[in-house]
Amino acid sequence: MALAALASCSFSITTFHPYYPSNPSHSRSPSTFSPHLQTQSSFSFLAKSPPPNNHFFRFHFRPSILCRCSSYSPNVNTYIGTLVSLFEEIGISFKQTELLLLNAPELNSIPLDSLRDRVFSLYSLGLDRVSINHLVTERLTVLTANEIDPLLSFLRNELQGQLEKSKLKRLLLANETKNLSGFPQKVRLLVDSGIPVDKIVHVLNKVNLSKAICHRSIDEIERIIDFLKPFGGIHLIVKHPVILNCDLHNQLIPRIRVLTALSGGDEDSIGKVLNRFPIILNYSVEHLEEHIKFLRCFADLDDQQIFKIVLVFPAIFTSSRERKLRPRIQFLKECGLDADEIFKLLTKAALFLSISFRSNLAYKLGVLVKIGYKYRTKELAVAIAASTRISCENMQKMVSLFLNYGFSLEDIFAMSKKHPQILQYHHASLEKKMDYMIEEMNRDIQELLDFPAYLGYKLDDRIKHRYEIKKDLRGEQMSINKLLTVSSENFTGKRKKVSSVKSELK
Repeated sequence: MALAALASCSFSITTFHPYYPSNPSHSRSPSTFSPHLQTQSSFSFLAKSPPPNNHFFRFHFRPSILCRCSSYSPNVNTYIGTLVSLFEEIGISFKQTELLLLNAPELNSIPLDSLRDRVFSLYSLGLDRVSINHLVTERLTVLTANEIDPLLSFLRNELQGQLEKSKLKRLLLANETKNLSGFPQKVRLLVDSGIPVDKIVHVLNKVNLSKAICHRSIDEIERIIDFLKPFGGIHLIVKHPVILNCDLHNQLIPRIRVLTALSGGDEDSIGKVLNRFPIILNYSVEHLEEHIKFLRCFADLDDQQIFKIVLVFPAIFTSSRERKLRPRIQFLKECGLDADEIFKLLTKAALFLSISFRSNLAYKLGVLVKIGYKYRTKELAVAIAASTRISCENMQKMVSLFLNYGFSLEDIFAMSKKHPQILQYHHASLEKKMDYMIEEMNRDIQELLDFPAYLGYKLDDRIKHRYEIKKDLRGEQMSINKLLTVSSENFTGKRKKVSSVKSELK
């Protein structure tokens, strides 16, 4: 057996020096970030006091001792017994310990104090007994490799132990020791490149650490950051860290090249697209180009028009060309819209391209036809586009509200033709404005037939504010249209002029 073999032969113990202090109650060493980072107080080490009753504290934290034992030394049995006890504390059985010693002879040459310190370092980062057991049995180098200590020290002291536990476990399990050794330096590079110290943990918790950090060289990370600079750079990375998962040559460059060609080289607008919808980088060049080609050929749109639609609705690339784009654009064509009209409608109501037909559009089309809209007319296309942002339930309540206030279906049809936006207003907001019009302004609700746009103005900021100012000057029968449509600048100017005249008369 492995333990018997260990007891029957001489061995030497070589010492490695863990970065974690032997007395966990002592203050930790200062941050090892570059001087540039040390000036940022928010990245200083956050001291943690481990729970005093934790089972790991039964081990004494002593300095590691270099010792050489003869084949008959009683220290051998002591070493084996203590090693077994240590492993039992993290749930590793006697048989598992034997197997570990057979498969990893280097374990015999590591001081027990160093093993204890390493286990405690893992615990201090928030890993529980089960997690440490899994790490040790699956990747023993977590306990044996000297390169692990600087990493754990960095995670504890400079990242303040805030890396998510699932990320930490995956980091240690999925990467060879050689790929972990440069982790601190690469993270410092991200901070030196402009990622705020208080945001770096957020970024790390969102990315695939193996793909974005461990398996990349310093130069590769720098090239990605430099490439993204014209499109938002660090701000883009902080807001959407998953962009760091993308491969520079196979994903970022070719896919952004498609957007560059489509936009005519408008880097600022490309940055807006990436900022609004970074998932666009998950789609292949072929997928992006097929969507663009479809919009060129079937909708007869030019590249400038297509990019403007992408700018307001980048999720268009998630919509199936055959199941969603084709039937909806065909519907607009059947309603009599030409390419320019289709473009204008889609820039205002691009959601029309993606919402469900069966559970959304079909119901709304039924309501619009009931109101008075005719099939295959431009008015119907405009109305259905205006209603894309509201739920079917709200649309039904909106129609019922108008009917309750004495309007007919023909009246609703007439108002929505004159001001299609009423089809997207929330019914509760409409009711408050209509009540104010009747009760406070003493106006006939039927005036909405002439000026339905009244329902689109903010009640407190525009309607109430202006009415209270003007009612004493012009009385209650002033034109609601003129009251609300005049610009703020002209409205303020007229107020000053009236005030000046009144002052002179006094």
